Formats: sequence, structure tokens, C-alpha cells
Amino acid sequence: MKYIYVLSILLVFATVQADEKYSSENDDLDIDAVVADVDALKGFVGCFMDAVTCHAVAADFKKDLPEAVATSCSKCTDAQKHIFHRFLLGLKQKLPADYEAFKKKFDPEGLHFHTLEANVANS
Repeated sequence: MKYIYVLSILLVFATVQADEKYSSENDDLDIDAVVADVDALKGFVGCFMDAVTCHAVAADFKKDLPEAVATSCSKCTDAQKHIFHRFLLGLKQKLPADYEAFKKKFDPEGLHFHTLEANVANS
């Protein structure tokens, strides 16, 4: 009986963890405008790469980036998956060297990026 109780607690904890999402505070970011403006795109990637001072919105996304990459955006809201997808596409197309540097920084062993891109692709 004791084991069933422990198992029940673990299942509840796992369910709560699975439902946990990142803050949706900046989910209204107009990522298409960011990607359309190369300087704005450079501002975001520069922040993420520790090359420039971060503004508040970029800093908010930056704090979750290592975990989001490692977990293939499992805690991302649908809006965040869309933002991440559009950011990666824009970065790959407009600033390919920065895209490669971003990948290397956040996935140095190349273990997670392919799955991350697949998980956000339909967003």
C-alpha cells in the first residue's frame, strides 16, 4: 500500500511538471517584424550570444534558451514555439554564420538541435 501511495505522488508530480510552461509574458512578440529587420534580428542574436547588452524582451527569452534547446522546447507555449521557429528560420536565412554560432553555443555536442527544429517546425 505504501508503494501505491508513493507511485501516486510521483504521477501527480510528473503531471504537474509536464504541464509547466515558460512565462507567456512576451508571447505577443511580433517575430515577423524582428526577422524582417536585420538590425533587430542582430540585436536578439547578439544578446543570446553575449555580444551586446540585452533589452528586456531578449533577456527574458535568453534565460530559458539553454533549457529550451536541451528539452526541444517542451515547456514552450505554442506562441513561443512559433517565435523560436521563425527566429531560427530568419537567422539561418539572413545571418547563417550567427545561426551556426548559436547552434554551437546552445548545443555544442549537436545532440538536441535537430529535434528542437522538428518540434517547433509546425508552429
